[in-house]
Amino acid sequence: MDLMREAPVSQERQQQAAPPVTFTGRKTLVAAAALVVLIAGALLIRPARTGDDARPPGPSERARAAVGMGAPVAGVDLSALVADREKWVARHPDDDASWAVLGSAYLEQARRTADPAWYPKAQSALKRSLELRPVEKGNFDAMTGMGTLANARGDFGTGKKWGELVRAQAPKRWTAYPVLVDAYAGLGDYKAAEKAMERLVDLRPGLAAFMKASQVYRDRGWREDATMSMEHAGGAAKAPAEKAYVLFRLGELAWERGDEAEALRQYEAALRTDPAQAQAQGGRARVLAALGRGGEAVRDYRLALGRAPAASLSLELGELLESLGRGEEAKVVYDGLAAQAARSGVSEELLLGRFEADHGDAAAAVRRLTAEWARHKNMQVADALGWALHRTGDDTAALEYAKKATEQGLRLAEFSYHRAVIERGLGDEAGARRHLEEALRTNPRFSPVRGPLAKDALAAIGKPAAGGPENMQPTTPWVAPELPKAKPVAKPKPKPSGR
Repeated sequence: MDLMREAPVSQERQQQAAPPVTFTGRKTLVAAAALVVLIAGALLIRPARTGDDARPPGPSERARAAVGMGAPVAGVDLSALVADREKWVARHPDDDASWAVLGSAYLEQARRTADPAWYPKAQSALKRSLELRPVEKGNFDAMTGMGTLANARGDFGTGKKWGELVRAQAPKRWTAYPVLVDAYAGLGDYKAAEKAMERLVDLRPGLAAFMKASQVYRDRGWREDATMSMEHAGGAAKAPAEKAYVLFRLGELAWERGDEAEALRQYEAALRTDPAQAQAQGGRARVLAALGRGGEAVRDYRLALGRAPAASLSLELGELLESLGRGEEAKVVYDGLAAQAARSGVSEELLLGRFEADHGDAAAAVRRLTAEWARHKNMQVADALGWALHRTGDDTAALEYAKKATEQGLRLAEFSYHRAVIERGLGDEAGARRHLEEALRTNPRFSPVRGPLAKDALAAIGKPAAGGPENMQPTTPWVAPELPKAKPVAKPKPKPSGR
């Protein structure tokens, strides 16, 4: 009986919920010890790898990654990478990969500082890499570096050869396509540049692809697409130097469409992100000049030239000084421009042709730019050659090149102004008026020298005559034509119903 009384009680206790498990100090120590044993066993199964290091990458590692991506690099990181690879190749002279990295780092130094001494060093390092591992064995990093170097020097034909060589051997290697985009655009083959950009975006969407897409869209005249692509590049940028370059490019796009406030905002953001961004400093100077703050603009131009002595910025500074009535200072800048261009280590034929057309010997500009056109049939050379021909008085030939510059898609106020002046010289006031209005609508203060001239030229031409263009109204009253009368259509006879 006692057993029968105890059975229900036991069953009732078993149906009660179990009490929650609590960790006492002893249990916690036991669990921790077990976890340590498990981790140790896992480490024995898979040893630690390089990627397991939680420490952030060092300066040279950051620079090496950015150089491999074709992205801008901070000056400190770049110097660390150069020093690291120079020490390495001194001890390991047969390391072809390190020579290729070193050559690309030298090239980035040239781009960042505008110091021509880096170009021959880059070429020597890349050639050394190719000697150790030739083209036939697929030294793609060195081949890509050689193509990028050729483009940076303004030799787009050679850049195209290197890019196409990499693409032929490794069609899916994405690093060939930024080289091809720049080379094709420099040669004036904008359809090929667009195809190369689309392939790049398909293979590796990211910072480099979005920047090239923005470049291609700008050349086509698709401003909104160019801006959106550059904003996507900003989202993909990680390092401050990358973000600063994207902000600079956004400033350039805003400036070209005449949005001075937005351009100034982007240039200043770039300088806050990377104070050594000389291009953004020059862009800020350009906007300040347009806003009538000439003294500040001169200061910014000199700061930019102190960081990276680019001949294009010197020409802008000279024209600003000229517009401010500081002719003697402008002459000093102009007198040193040719020597500065000769020291730059890159082809400055386009810039020197533009300078000679406006401030020197126009006939010499035509000869220089005709030779440049034979090599690079792009919109910039077409515009400069057309303007140089106009300055020599040959407006008929000039108009053909002005059309090549303005009808491809790129919308620049300078191009429209040049075409308008050429058309006016040929007596085509309607065309001149249309393109002057286009120039001032695109960017009314595109140049401290030529902007005011465009306004004066438009005022001199005046408005079109009332009534619209000539010969639009018929000389005789309109008479309705006599149309032939339609013939009546015979109605079909009804069919007899069958029974």
